[in-house]
Amino acid sequence: MMKFRFRRQGADPQREKLKQELFAFNKTVEHGFPNQPSALAFDPELRIMAIGTRSGAVKIYGAPGVEFTGLHRDAATVTQMHFLPGQGRLLTLLDDSSLHLWEIVHHNGCAHLEEALSFQLPSRPGFDGASAPLSLIRVTVVLLVAAGDIAALGTEGSSVFFLDVTTLTLLEGQTLAPGEVLRSVPDDYRCGKALGPVESLQGHLQDPTKILIGYSRGLLVIWNQASQCVDHVFLGNQQLESLCWGRDSSTVVSSHSDGSYAVWSVDAGSSPTLQPTVATTPYGPFPCKAINKILWRTCESGGHFIIFSGGMPRASYGDRHCVSVLRAETLVTLDFTSRIIDFFTVHSTRPGDEFDDPQALAVLLEEELVVLDLQTPGWPAVPAPYLAPLHSSAITCSAHVANVPAKLWARIVSAGEQQSPQPVSSALSWPITGGRNLAQEPSQRGLLLTGHEDGTVRFWDASGVALRPLYKLSTAGLFQTDCEHADSLAQAAEDDWPPFRKVGCFDPYSDDPRLGVQKVALCKYTAQMVVAGTAGQVLVLELSDVPVEQAVSVAIIDLLQDREGFTWKGHERLSPRTGPLPWPAGFQPRVLVQCLPPAAVTAVTLHTEWSLVAFGTSHGFGLFDYQRKSPVLARCTLHPNDSLAMEGPLSRVKSLKKSLRQSFRRIRKSRVSGKKRAANASSKLQEANAQLAEQACPHDMEMTPVQRRIEPRSADDSLSGVVRCLYFADTFLRDGAHHGPTMWAGTNSGSVFAYALEVPAAAVGGEKRPEQAVEAVLGKEVQLMHRAPVVAIAVLDGRGRPLPEPYEASRDLAQAPDMQGGHAVLIASEEQFKVFTLPKVSAKTKFKLTAHEGCRVRKVALATFASVACEDYAETCLACLTNLGDVHVFSVPGLRPQVHYSCIRKEDISGIASCVFTRHGQGFYLISPSEFERFSLSARNITEPLCSLDINCPRDATQARLRESPKLSQANGTPSILLAPQSLDGSPDPAHSKGPDTPEPPETALSPMSIDSATSADTTLDTTGDVTVEDVKDFLGSSEESERNLRNLAEDEAHACAILIK
Repeated sequence: MMKFRFRRQGADPQREKLKQELFAFNKTVEHGFPNQPSALAFDPELRIMAIGTRSGAVKIYGAPGVEFTGLHRDAATVTQMHFLPGQGRLLTLLDDSSLHLWEIVHHNGCAHLEEALSFQLPSRPGFDGASAPLSLIRVTVVLLVAAGDIAALGTEGSSVFFLDVTTLTLLEGQTLAPGEVLRSVPDDYRCGKALGPVESLQGHLQDPTKILIGYSRGLLVIWNQASQCVDHVFLGNQQLESLCWGRDSSTVVSSHSDGSYAVWSVDAGSSPTLQPTVATTPYGPFPCKAINKILWRTCESGGHFIIFSGGMPRASYGDRHCVSVLRAETLVTLDFTSRIIDFFTVHSTRPGDEFDDPQALAVLLEEELVVLDLQTPGWPAVPAPYLAPLHSSAITCSAHVANVPAKLWARIVSAGEQQSPQPVSSALSWPITGGRNLAQEPSQRGLLLTGHEDGTVRFWDASGVALRPLYKLSTAGLFQTDCEHADSLAQAAEDDWPPFRKVGCFDPYSDDPRLGVQKVALCKYTAQMVVAGTAGQVLVLELSDVPVEQAVSVAIIDLLQDREGFTWKGHERLSPRTGPLPWPAGFQPRVLVQCLPPAAVTAVTLHTEWSLVAFGTSHGFGLFDYQRKSPVLARCTLHPNDSLAMEGPLSRVKSLKKSLRQSFRRIRKSRVSGKKRAANASSKLQEANAQLAEQACPHDMEMTPVQRRIEPRSADDSLSGVVRCLYFADTFLRDGAHHGPTMWAGTNSGSVFAYALEVPAAAVGGEKRPEQAVEAVLGKEVQLMHRAPVVAIAVLDGRGRPLPEPYEASRDLAQAPDMQGGHAVLIASEEQFKVFTLPKVSAKTKFKLTAHEGCRVRKVALATFASVACEDYAETCLACLTNLGDVHVFSVPGLRPQVHYSCIRKEDISGIASCVFTRHGQGFYLISPSEFERFSLSARNITEPLCSLDINCPRDATQARLRESPKLSQANGTPSILLAPQSLDGSPDPAHSKGPDTPEPPETALSPMSIDSATSADTTLDTTGDVTVEDVKDFLGSSEESERNLRNLAEDEAHACAILIK
């Protein structure tokens, strides 16, 4: 009897080692403004700022590139934060009355944030004299006293507890009970209402043993901690909101719930003080809202600053979010568009200085951070190098441009500086400058473009850790909207009292939803770009360094091609302005192409070498020659049953009766088709079994995994004509001997159209082509059998590499494509990837992602992955994001799976829809309306914070314990921080990269829960990315389907590992 032995195909050790050198998944940094901020702190010695959020995140910022991130174990709201000055330690209070001590610790020269200790105020009988219910010991305010070694905790029950900060233990013998305070007040005051919660605690600026305590009733007490007695009492009767010491500690300023503030004189000889020296209601005499916080700052030049939030007239401006700045006779009411969280001043805190001399005012709002220069007349805003509100208008699309040429970069920066020129007299730069950025200077410049609902495109410097705003392009000026009327009303109201001044850039309201930007494309070599919008407008722009006044030519392309039976029921198109229009320096429009019907543009691509722009909507696609300003091609892709495509996203005329009728028809049709499929099921099953039997021969080394049965999509599905992708390529389409310009289009129904283009060749050495008409001829038409939407198309040259961008090869900026070998086209649909040979368009290889993995493709991109071991070695691979939030990487053109990682929660539909890949293996996606999470799939190309902080932290027991057992809290967006290796002199190596010998993190570290961001736990996004009906269906899938998919996955793994011998 013959005995056959089959060798199981094992993993190639060399290839596995190479994968480790090429691929590694890291969530590196969060760009933008923290979502739902709730607390603010500033360390004047280290010049660092901390922001806490409602999800329990702690973010510390210093100089650009200096960032630290931590996350509390419990997703509770951070209500207060306090720095221990100069020590790099932060005390946080959560809304569950728990205290947490965070420390910035250094390892190998780099710093990161760790939680050292936590404390919960106990509630037990006998503590503080009696059994206290939970509400009475809820901590309302925290004060660090005695150089940060002791913390005073004010509670809702009028008590003040004292805490040893180094160990977070209570000093039980020093608790200040309300009864002890009441013994120091007159009998008539004591017989009134209760003191109420402790509203404010302020430390004496000269004597650290004295604490100013303010109770909700209005009573102010100076408590001497050393002698355990009351030094002074101020008998206030108005409900207290906040307190502030004067610089010389001879005055106390209190703000109240009726919109007033009072100045009290601290005179040791006359206690109690019955009346304040000054009491005023700034915006009276009518009822006003409470002044929530007040600051008093003295100036050497004379006068003083009084800065307070709130206090507006309740009837007229009760809904305004204002901070008032008063100095001498100058009053400015800063009017913000979102709620005020907190504010602080950057001023002198040295004990020897006699005056505060504030330099800047920083105001944390719910949606942005605003810093004002208080040393310059007019108090102008200081541009922020980071923490810019990405969502100043809702983000609708995004794109990334890598390796931006230095000349274009400088022109964009110059255009941005002309948009917001700084006053000549302003000498104040960004005041938050703590720490040192140790990261190496980026080797290449990266641009992140974000399109917004108000018709703007914002340019961001995404080269490093800090996402810096560069330039803002507005397209609204080309169209007639109602915004001019609103501006005139705002101008007319400026002279009224109070003296409002609009501050900040957060403006969530759009003048016209049709202005929303849907697609953006930029050519970095010619400084030309295309912006496409919601109402079918396609704008071709060019960068200019000087302002001009010129008219914009308008072309109209009818994508329906006079097809009968279709009536557009959606919004009207935007009306362009006529005549010459003024355009500032920057990107200026040259041509406006208006699609009819005016549906939202779903795809766009630009080829500047041929001066062509292609665009697609739910009705078809068009090709436009913007050099001759003439249309080249218009193709309707509508199916006869595409009724939904004619209604538009803003339509409200869809009939419920019609919807129900269509649903019942679809159910009946599916029953009939199900019976037909059942008749053919046995024959198809036999064919599939025969194929599997042929593949199971002895020479096969790989087991074919079990594939899921995929329902073929109906040809008459609604919105089947939506154009999903467009692509230009110089390749072989007509025959294998002659290559030329081509245009490819993919639709929602799995159709691919390939057109051969006749583009007049440019003269030798010339940039522009001759003024001759471009012609387009349909060369190929491919219909994918599974009819899944085509997500992306790319042509590969003879070496299997993607074709270079326009002008890259002609200007020797990239290796010329191989035109000798046979080309191939990679078509990525939502269910599978397939490579076809050209020009025959015959299938070469494919990978059925949905059949193997049970997921659908949402985003794809070709990326170059460089090796960390060899600088000259790199591979081009296909990166793919699925509807389950997983990222898969495949080899090209073999389509072999390389690695896959869990990246985004599958419930985060908006995050998946907003994802954008870069050309070098990184990516961005929205974790909140205001934040991008940056991740890297490359082992070499990683952008993460590498910074240090010069701190004067005492060598205490806490530090020793930290060295013994460091905690793994989330820092800088990742659970385990890989720090820069030290060089011989002890400084971190600037060429930081993960070497091939770096141990792989455990598999559990790649789970979404362990590496997901602090703000993505339970956040509902309000963005308008490319969220499709399929996305919502995926999210609303039944639990039974999820369990079935998991069961199938387990069976697949079992089948793949088993060896069957008959």
